[in-house]
Amino acid sequence: MTRQSARGWNAACVLLAAALAWWPVAAAAVAPDTVRALAFGDADAKDNALATLIDGKDLGAIPLLQAFLDGDVKAIGEDRVLIVKDGKATDPTSGAAVTPLPENLDDVVVNNRLRRTIGTVIAAMKLASPDRATRANAAKELSGSADEAMLPAISAALAKEADPEIRASLTLTQASIQLASGDKATRLAAIRALAQSDAGATRTLLVAVLERKGNAFVEPDAEIRGEAQRSLTAVERRLALGDAAARVFTGISLGSILLLAALGLAITYGLMGVINMAHGELIMIGAYATYVVQNLFRQHFPGAFDLYLVVALPVAFGVSAAVGMLLERTVIRFLYGRPLETLLATWGLSLILIQAVRTIFGAQNVQVENPAWMAGGVEIMTGVVLPHSRIVIIAFAAIVLLLVWALLTRTRLGLFVRAVTQNRAMASALGVPTVRVDMLAFGLGSGVAGLAGCALSQIGNVGPDLGQSYIVDSFMVVVLGGVGQLAGTVYAAMGLGIFDKFLEAWSGAVLAKIAVLVFIIIFIQKRPQGLFAMKGRMAEA
Repeated sequence: MTRQSARGWNAACVLLAAALAWWPVAAAAVAPDTVRALAFGDADAKDNALATLIDGKDLGAIPLLQAFLDGDVKAIGEDRVLIVKDGKATDPTSGAAVTPLPENLDDVVVNNRLRRTIGTVIAAMKLASPDRATRANAAKELSGSADEAMLPAISAALAKEADPEIRASLTLTQASIQLASGDKATRLAAIRALAQSDAGATRTLLVAVLERKGNAFVEPDAEIRGEAQRSLTAVERRLALGDAAARVFTGISLGSILLLAALGLAITYGLMGVINMAHGELIMIGAYATYVVQNLFRQHFPGAFDLYLVVALPVAFGVSAAVGMLLERTVIRFLYGRPLETLLATWGLSLILIQAVRTIFGAQNVQVENPAWMAGGVEIMTGVVLPHSRIVIIAFAAIVLLLVWALLTRTRLGLFVRAVTQNRAMASALGVPTVRVDMLAFGLGSGVAGLAGCALSQIGNVGPDLGQSYIVDSFMVVVLGGVGQLAGTVYAAMGLGIFDKFLEAWSGAVLAKIAVLVFIIIFIQKRPQGLFAMKGRMAEA
């Protein structure tokens, strides 16, 4: 590109910056002289033609430019051009179809330099699109191909852009271009701008400024290196903070899932002393109940599909509670005070329930679709997104915990459960219907397990083996928190969730799980009563 054409190209980019303020107004047709210059002109003529197209009135030339990139531009002789695609020809100067398809069409050669330039111009034009996806793709394309000539267009797009993700991408592109500038003040300004970024690619740009070759720095200017080091420290601190925030959130999310899975077990095992190995299958039943409700809504109430979860919650609770009470009345009631027999019997019941589900629904996993209001997430910084589904589950776990606490401490049933737990004989002598209380308490724990299954169905597939993935973790949470202590269950679930996620970053998922198990074994050896020991005279009974 000659000095004169370069000046024309830079001026054209300034015109593009002004033209981006209003989109779209252009017609599909392109001036014949511009088309001929792009197809048959020399390098200077092509650059001038592109500069002409950037004028606001010619923004509709994007299809023609794309046709050049796709190899769809054909020449007739040395003065006429057609766009030929799928056997149909179009005149780019009028937008009219050309029939029949002419013969003796020649390919218009587009060299790599022109191809890169055209691609950059198209991306810059698309930055003004009202469609967010189009602008995001354009910003992504510019990140790897834009040069200094595109800075005015990028600056104009930044002045209008409100989307944080697109702004971050454009800012990074702008700074990366300015870092290659020969002007020291421009480079320093770019480095200072990068200090405010929270994108991982920013670190790569700044590290390149501080790179060494042998004993010498690649960047000879000490002031620029010092500014780059300060910006790099700020960016790394922000990235570390974002990574820690993401891990804390995922840890709380995992802890909420463990809490939902263990809360029912805290009632049946912690309060009633029943080692229920079928607890995981009660979680599975709640998940399948959610799947059935989803299908019913999809078939009979498609317009209200997003509300199916509201109906699925009580259904999952009711079905799991009913199955739990049936198991208690038919099997478990005869095994109170016999932990080994209870463990073996409930393990056998779990196998029966798994096989029953396989018979009814099949052995393959089934998918439960999230309602529309649970889609998407909240982006707290570049690359750190908090999914709405996880946020809803965290809030749901808190609500379930509050309701269980209120039921056990503020209702007649809760009073009876606590009385039977502390002294069954005395409670029976005072008129407490212990048999009914046992059934209702076991039903409550089973129903909460069903709610856990409903929540789990929103973050993964549902299958017959779903409960097996959580039964061991549930027992770990209950034992670690302290048998019969809901507060201990909460602390243990959240602690294990966060600890596991931070440990995964250091050692991997498998070693993290092993480390958690070893920690719990050592902890129980030192403190058998768990985090929160039972208090009162019956604690030693």
